[in-house]
Amino acid sequence: MKQLITTLSVVLLAGIIWAGVAPQNESETNIKTLYTNSCAGCHGDNLEKFKTYKWANGLNTTQIANTIKTGNAELGMPAFSAGLNDGQIRGLATLIVEEMNNRDTKLSSVAPSKTYPVDTIFSGIEVPWGMAFLPNDDLLVTERSGKLYCRKPSGKIVEVDGVPDVLQLGQGGLLDIKLHPDFNKNHKLFIAYSHRNADPPKGGNTSIISAIYKNEKLTQVKEIFRAQPDTKTGPHWGCRITFGVDNTLFFGVGERGTGTNAQTLSNHCGKIHHINEDGSIPKDNPFINTPGAMPSIWSYGHRNPQGLIFDKTTGILWEHEHGPRGGDELNIIHKGANYGWPVISFGINYDGTVLTNDTARAGMEQPITYWVPSIAPCGLTIVTGNKYPGWEGDFLIGSLRFKYLERVKLRNGKVVEREKLLENIGRLRNVEMGADGYIYVAVEKPGAILRLLPQ
Repeated sequence: MKQLITTLSVVLLAGIIWAGVAPQNESETNIKTLYTNSCAGCHGDNLEKFKTYKWANGLNTTQIANTIKTGNAELGMPAFSAGLNDGQIRGLATLIVEEMNNRDTKLSSVAPSKTYPVDTIFSGIEVPWGMAFLPNDDLLVTERSGKLYCRKPSGKIVEVDGVPDVLQLGQGGLLDIKLHPDFNKNHKLFIAYSHRNADPPKGGNTSIISAIYKNEKLTQVKEIFRAQPDTKTGPHWGCRITFGVDNTLFFGVGERGTGTNAQTLSNHCGKIHHINEDGSIPKDNPFINTPGAMPSIWSYGHRNPQGLIFDKTTGILWEHEHGPRGGDELNIIHKGANYGWPVISFGINYDGTVLTNDTARAGMEQPITYWVPSIAPCGLTIVTGNKYPGWEGDFLIGSLRFKYLERVKLRNGKVVEREKLLENIGRLRNVEMGADGYIYVAVEKPGAILRLLPQ
């Protein structure tokens, strides 16, 4: 293998050898402690000496881990597969990438942003979540606290009546909103939210409603989906909604912080679901005849889906989801497929311990790309129209953690270009193509809807 790091010498692993063989039980191994005990003597307590290295392939976790594991004879670096297991090696590689990306964005594989002006369309709320653009140029915005707002072209803001009772718990609340593809005729829309269970034990889960919207009011509200089981926990509700070619709904439900949910078909959590607009089950769903399976499941093994879009040009369903510490994923969603969480992952636990030794297994899907460190992706859209030359067909993905919008260009299923846009704009909760052909983003705390203007 051509050298991964042109100046990385034998000291990378010599420090580990000096400290002795590391323990093999990842459940007891904190990666930072492993680094301190094994590597800090040569590379610095805070990885400061890594900053002088020239990374031939960028900060690539997989290739760095492979170099640690197999060594580099050309540089005199020994293989270290005998001293550390795969999980520990990958944990060290993840730590290196995280720390260097956090410290010096020049080392990132994402190109720095040019300057793009924005207009503020709507402000004065805390956590905007979903956006829907009406034919009369009104803009509907969900606020996680449970309120739905209508922003008029004049700038006037009106609160919409008829919103169901919302459980604001942890990451839950009033979530996504989407207009029916035939909204011009039927005035129907769909909303995802955290449903409150009024019966003991108190808690809730993700629900989808349909409603008729007229004159800043919801009527004929009907629940068409409710995830089970209810839980008192706050994380990982999902939920984004998108439509297939036949106006059926796809949406994601997070595994609610319990990894075992994602690998069983007997509950709704950690899945992408597929239903008809009235809540009934499409006949082509993959598990409709599987005993004990929830018939709405389209795919499983997901952690916390926060971006979902059906590309009607290609017929591909795209999804991104939060990993743990590292391992956020962009996926093509295939019918009936298993995406591996928590059996496989490119991330580690938040405390630095390894959650799994495997990044791949037979019968489990691999992501198109993944992020280390985690950017906490939120919101996903595909650029259409001609207002942003050169971006047509590119993906736009918000980052909650690093507060920017990322543009991703794919060719033949591989990432060929990435760019940071709107750096330090704020925790970016959503991105949508407006009916006017402009890009709109939702940022939070303080919350605002911004329109990105072409350069």
